[in-house]
Amino acid sequence: MPKSLTPRLAALRDEIHGHAKEFGLDFFDTIFEMVSYDEMNMVAAYGGFPTRYPHWRWGMEYEQLAKGYEYGLSKIYELVINNDPCYAYLMESNPEVDQKLVMAHVYGHCDFFKNNFSFRHTNRRMIDEMANHATRVRRWVDKIGVEKVEDFIDRTLSLENLIDQHAPHIRRNPDPRKAEDELKANERVEGFKVGREYMRGYINPSEFLDSQRKKVEDEKQRAKKFPERAQRDVLLFLLEEAPLEPWEADILAILRDEAYYFAPQGQTKIMNEGWASYWHSTIMTRRALRDDEIIDYADHHSGTMGTRPGAINPYKLGIELWRDIEERWNKGRFGKEWDECDDLRARRSWDKKLGAGREKIFEVRKHYNDITFIDTFLTPEFAMEQKLFVYGFNDKRNSWEILDREFRKVKNKLLQGLTNFGQPIIEVVDGNFENRSELLLTHRHDGQDLKGDYARETLRNLQSLWRRPVNILTRYDNKGTMLRFDGQSHSERKVDL
Repeated sequence: MPKSLTPRLAALRDEIHGHAKEFGLDFFDTIFEMVSYDEMNMVAAYGGFPTRYPHWRWGMEYEQLAKGYEYGLSKIYELVINNDPCYAYLMESNPEVDQKLVMAHVYGHCDFFKNNFSFRHTNRRMIDEMANHATRVRRWVDKIGVEKVEDFIDRTLSLENLIDQHAPHIRRNPDPRKAEDELKANERVEGFKVGREYMRGYINPSEFLDSQRKKVEDEKQRAKKFPERAQRDVLLFLLEEAPLEPWEADILAILRDEAYYFAPQGQTKIMNEGWASYWHSTIMTRRALRDDEIIDYADHHSGTMGTRPGAINPYKLGIELWRDIEERWNKGRFGKEWDECDDLRARRSWDKKLGAGREKIFEVRKHYNDITFIDTFLTPEFAMEQKLFVYGFNDKRNSWEILDREFRKVKNKLLQGLTNFGQPIIEVVDGNFENRSELLLTHRHDGQDLKGDYARETLRNLQSLWRRPVNILTRYDNKGTMLRFDGQSHSERKVDL
């Protein structure tokens, strides 16, 4: 069971809290709880929450985390939940310097959760909601049976990325009721043209006009596409249109809600971890560290910031880019004059002493996500300084090598990995494909082919929910390909795009 803080840690929490407020951080009330390493692994296996719906994967993730800790391969320093109030966990075996570091890091996360636009629509009572989800699933387990429920959850979890991560911020489709009202208002069936108004009732009786309206409506229904527009939220389409049992629809809605809750964390991983790391570094080095803690702090901080070729450390990339933005706006290294300066000596010594860096990073923290953050603020100078290159693995030499140093390719590689979490964009385009109630999806090809085994398993799981054959249109070798699963076997055929 989590424990409350000791008097000493409570005093340190108040101290770190004061430093965070002094620097301008704005966060929800934050509750810290003490846990053992075993309890930390259990909470981490649940995605940071104390309670989740019953499923075997939580035990699998716990085993992986526990073995990693026992063998000295990994260690969880902090867990914080986007909630109001925020909840964070401290491992009771950590030394005092680590507890202070974690508290400062947590306050950075909580500030980001509260103020970044990506989290504006998230449920701020998600701890309670997760407990409600667990209760609902357990009721279905008692009623339906654990094997059927777990099997359905297995299949649905393989589809949980088929959501529209931008849906909370935009309206892709018009309000259906409003659109229907406007359509009816614009409908005018006048019948035959008459020369005299008094003859209208004889030439166009109401029964005739009603039959004409029905004929027009039937024609529109036949011509109406289903769905009217390509729909990226595949899970919502299945909820609304698939022939699901009540228990299946309820569980699918639960998993979809949780997918949308976690989506902003994936959209802002670099910014969020970088922001929290920036503030734990600032608070610790300028306010909270004692002289005898500096070596331990530097050791643990540098371990978190370690990088290797071919992989991005969000902590390292994030903190360095935040620092770069602050320095650029402090020295005025932005705008038309800076962009047009081609004198390398002048650029190196450029300093207009604007001092606007801190204000700028708070502005960026509010209005950007990882894609816009990288796209707007990554510069050739920063990429060179941080050794950001396009890496590839050479099988002959059995080592990682630099494939490309060109800034545009480095930036595009980063952005490609961040777009839709680096996963393919799939949309529903027809729920009555070829008038056979089959489901047709399309892959918005961006240069990366679908992995064949992943695509086949996804089609299998979609078909189990749709109950009819499922098709997906994609491209291989720049040629159109239709993949299909009919419930029994997979098939593939070439099509014109």
